[in-house]
Amino acid sequence: MKPGNTELRAEPSPPERVSRRFDWRRLIALVRKESLQAIRDPSTILIAFVLPVVLLFLFAYAVSLDVREVRVGVVLESDAAAAQSLAAAFAGTRYLQVTPARDRREVIDQIVAGKLRGFVVIPQDFERRLSAGKAQPLVQVITDGSLPNTANFVSNYAQGVVQTWAAGRGKTMPTPAISLEPRYWFNAELESRRSLVPGAIAIVMTIIGTMLTALVVAREWERGTMEAVLSTPASVVEILIGKLLPYFALGMIATLGSAALAIGVFNVPLRGSLLALMTLSAVFLIPALGQGLLISSVTKNQFLASQIALFSGFLPSFLLSGFLFEIDAMPQWIQAITYVIPARYFVSSLQTVFLAGDVWAVFVPNLAAMAAIGVVFFAIARSKTRKNLEA
Repeated sequence: MKPGNTELRAEPSPPERVSRRFDWRRLIALVRKESLQAIRDPSTILIAFVLPVVLLFLFAYAVSLDVREVRVGVVLESDAAAAQSLAAAFAGTRYLQVTPARDRREVIDQIVAGKLRGFVVIPQDFERRLSAGKAQPLVQVITDGSLPNTANFVSNYAQGVVQTWAAGRGKTMPTPAISLEPRYWFNAELESRRSLVPGAIAIVMTIIGTMLTALVVAREWERGTMEAVLSTPASVVEILIGKLLPYFALGMIATLGSAALAIGVFNVPLRGSLLALMTLSAVFLIPALGQGLLISSVTKNQFLASQIALFSGFLPSFLLSGFLFEIDAMPQWIQAITYVIPARYFVSSLQTVFLAGDVWAVFVPNLAAMAAIGVVFFAIARSKTRKNLEA
């Protein structure tokens, strides 16, 4: 270069910043990609559509809280016509499965072996006791106290059979000062299936939302495809939403299928509206999907993610949601834990919408609690994902 000449050099342009602004086109592409991957994965279809049907049938037919056909013995020590008539009254009820005997020693061993839950003794002097009226009890009822609820049922129902039989013969039995006439609302038939099946839908949704999401996203971390997706111009929010929307849709479809089974096959009435049911399910999927996403973001391993999802998602939903065990009967410190379990609010809401109707005074607090828990899960999951690759 000659003296006095000035050389002009082009300054290197600053590196272009990758656009991280929210873009609907990128989101649609991510959703399409994740949807195709879910459709091609047989395990996803199995968990989303086959497992709910199996679980609902199990909970509807294999699990029952109804007390029917309880095995009891009736020891007939008297040959009087009245005693035989009372024994026939016990054998004629559908709630008891009667084993007749002539000596109480014949049934004691069966009580010890668990083959019978109790027995009723119609004594030799039954005629004399019947004639005496209120002087002394007519029969003796012995129950197996190892199952307290069943023991109470056997005792109370045996007394009811005796009182009904005596009233039919014009005999007056001792009556309490206050007469109680029970009246059952919402489930007058007292069928446990009508409360178990709505609760089972909550368990199904937990499996689809938490366990399926945790497994699928953890699988991508294992294969390294998650890092490749996070290195694209798409923002973390777009990636998380794009991954979860297909499973949100699967959960809603599973809810519709489960509700159709509950109404059409298991004869559970839907007294509320379909809109309320879908709104409750959509909001419940927020914490369910958020929990699964958080588990996969922390573990990045399918086996570990499945174990954590089982112990932190499925088991608490099964045991501490009020599905099988009443929350009010739990210790106070266990009751406090149930407030952070989304299924607690979902089970209560489902039982309400199926058996009582659209009671928004119940729904609104439950919806708010589920949404709040879901926001916390998503916030932590987003934070963990950003720290992993964007720090």
